[in-house]
Amino acid sequence: MSETIELVVERGGERLDQALAALLPALSRAQIKRLIQAAAVTVNGEPRKPAYRVAAGDRLTVVLPEVEEPMVHPEPIPLTLVYEDEHLLALDKPAGLVVHPGAGHDSGTLVNALLARYPDIADVGGVGRAGIVHRLDKDTSGLLLVARDDETHAALQRQFKRRQVCKTYLALVEERVEPREGIIEAALGRSKRERKRIAVLRSGRPAVTQYRVVETFRNYTLLEVRPHTGRTHQIRVHLAWMGYPVVGDRVYGRKRQPLLPNRHFLHAQRLSFTHPFTGKEMELVAPLPRELEEVLKQLRRG
Repeated sequence: MSETIELVVERGGERLDQALAALLPALSRAQIKRLIQAAAVTVNGEPRKPAYRVAAGDRLTVVLPEVEEPMVHPEPIPLTLVYEDEHLLALDKPAGLVVHPGAGHDSGTLVNALLARYPDIADVGGVGRAGIVHRLDKDTSGLLLVARDDETHAALQRQFKRRQVCKTYLALVEERVEPREGIIEAALGRSKRERKRIAVLRSGRPAVTQYRVVETFRNYTLLEVRPHTGRTHQIRVHLAWMGYPVVGDRVYGRKRQPLLPNRHFLHAQRLSFTHPFTGKEMELVAPLPRELEEVLKQLRRG
């Protein structure tokens, strides 16, 4: 059952959301904002906006929805932060860490880790989303943005949608890539044969990937890759379709890869975007993980 709380404002002049934050400290600011937007908060019987200035003596009515047992529990999983301020943070996700809970992964995910360190962001971007703005595949390492409030989350998502965020990956692929730079344009969609796989399909959604050769080895090539769209598995599928599967990719490449048996060689190295509040042009960098550096050293030794 829902719970109704009656409150009386003692001191006027504050915004409605700020007054409620002081009167109901158990609720996060994001929760209060959602209650106001859902008209679950009234002032003297009338719904108001978060910026409404309350007056002394105003009667506030708050209807709290029935509380359900959270599906995701906080877990003290270590996080490597690259950047952090009051609005957002960027972390260097290790390979092997699933971003969101799902079938077979109800614990040990990035969301579990974020909830332990930043409990106030649990519902930023939606219930259980924990402010995560975009995804990385389980075995892809590198930079991931997390918003700490709904306004920042929405602003960053708009930048992604408008292709104003520049993502740069390093990928080691099989074979020597020719030409040395290019743009792959091939629509992607769910495979009709295997629904868990993504495939190049005429009926798929447009997908564009730009690449250039960074270093060439005997049977491998190190690429810098920039996806211009954000389709599921886009880089891995596009490169495999061109005949250059990512090393260690057990879905779209060889089933076994002695060079890198426990993950694939795809790392989100660089992320450029505009800070939603300061307007500053941000460029963040995550160095290659040690296991990927070791692979390159081995190839350079011949």
